[in-house]
Amino acid sequence: MKRDLLERISSDLDRKMVFLSGPRQAGKTTLAKQLAGQSNRYPGAQVLNWDVPQDRSIIFNRSWSPSAGLVVFDELHKMKGWKPWLKGVFDARPSHQIYMVTGSARLDAFRQAGESLAGRYFSWRLHPVSVEEWLASEGGTPAQALNRILERGGFPEPLLADSARDAQRWRRLYLEGLVREDVLEFSRIHEVRAMRLFVDMLRSRVGSPVSLASISRDLQVSPATLAKYLEILEALYVVFTVRPFHRNIARALLKEPKVYFYDVGMVDEKLGDGGARFENACAAMLLRQVHQVQDEQGRDLQLQYIRDKEGREIDFVVSENDAPLLVAEAKLTENSISNLLASVADRFPDAKTWLVVRHLRNKEQRGSISIEPAADWLAELSAKF
Repeated sequence: MKRDLLERISSDLDRKMVFLSGPRQAGKTTLAKQLAGQSNRYPGAQVLNWDVPQDRSIIFNRSWSPSAGLVVFDELHKMKGWKPWLKGVFDARPSHQIYMVTGSARLDAFRQAGESLAGRYFSWRLHPVSVEEWLASEGGTPAQALNRILERGGFPEPLLADSARDAQRWRRLYLEGLVREDVLEFSRIHEVRAMRLFVDMLRSRVGSPVSLASISRDLQVSPATLAKYLEILEALYVVFTVRPFHRNIARALLKEPKVYFYDVGMVDEKLGDGGARFENACAAMLLRQVHQVQDEQGRDLQLQYIRDKEGREIDFVVSENDAPLLVAEAKLTENSISNLLASVADRFPDAKTWLVVRHLRNKEQRGSISIEPAADWLAELSAKF
C-alpha cells in the first residue's frame, strides 16, 4: 500500500538527507524501496541494509555506485560511530547524490560520540497505518477501517493479512523477536526476561496511569530499573507515554503517565469490553498526527491527558505552548458529557473539544462540544490540527 509520507519525504530529499525512524516492521524499508524504485527521479538508486553482510561490506568500503541518484542506509544506527561516518559521507558526496537513513529505533537515542549532523537532514517518523491512511489507500468506510485496525493492529503485514489468525501469528513472533534482538541493543542479556514480563504487565494496564513503584514490587525490580526499561521501550517505538497536562511542566512530569502501544494489537483485553484497545487506537492515531505536524511544520505539539484532584480524567489533550488546541474524550457507547469535559471546554474556549464515541447513532453539537462517531472523527483527524 502507498504510505502518505512518500511524497513528503521525496520533497525533502530534494534539499537534504532524510532520517526515517519508527517501529520495527512499520514499513520503513518498503517505503524506502518505493522511493528507490522511482527510476526517473532517482536513477540507479541503491538500498543498503546494515543487517545484510554484503550490504554492510559496501557501507564499510563506501563502494556503492557513484552514479546512484539515491542511496538508502537501512538500520545504519547499528554501526558504531555512524554519525561522524555519515557526516563525512554527506560532506564529500557527489552533487547529484542524495541519502536517506532509516532505523527501527529513535535515531536520537543512540548517543555515540561524533560530529553533529545539525543542518544536514530532515527527520520523519513512520507510524502504523491510521484510519485516514487506510481509506486513502484501500477505500471502504471509516467504520470498516477502524474495525480492521482494532482487530489486526495497524502494522502493514497483519493489517493486510488474509486472516486474523495470520495477524496473531505475526504478532507473537514480532514481540519475541523485538525483545530478543532489539532490546539487546540497549541492555544486557539477563534483563531480557524482566523486560518481557514488564511488557506483559503494561499490556494489561493500557488506559490507566502506570505506577512503576507498584509494578516494581510485583517484578522485584527497582523503580529506577523499570524507568530505564520504559525509556528503552519508548526508544524502540514499542510504547509511548502520555503525561498529564499542566501549565507547570515540572508538576506534570511528577505525575504518573499513561502508557500506550504503537501496535494496537498488543493491548491485552482478554476480560475487557474492547475499551482499552479502542482508547489505545485513538491515542496512537493522535500521536501519529502530532508527530507528523512536528516533523513537517516544526511546531511543538504535545499529546497529554487531564487528571484533576478528584481523579477524574479526560483522555486526550493536544497542546501547543502550554495551551490546549484539541481536547477529546473517547468512549465506546456512552454519549453523556462529563462535568470535567464541560468545565475544560468552558475554561479553554479556543480549544476544539470533542466527545468521540465508537458506537454512536447520530452526531450532536452541545454548546462548544462536538459529539461524533469515532471512526468518522479519526478519518478526518489531520483536519483537526
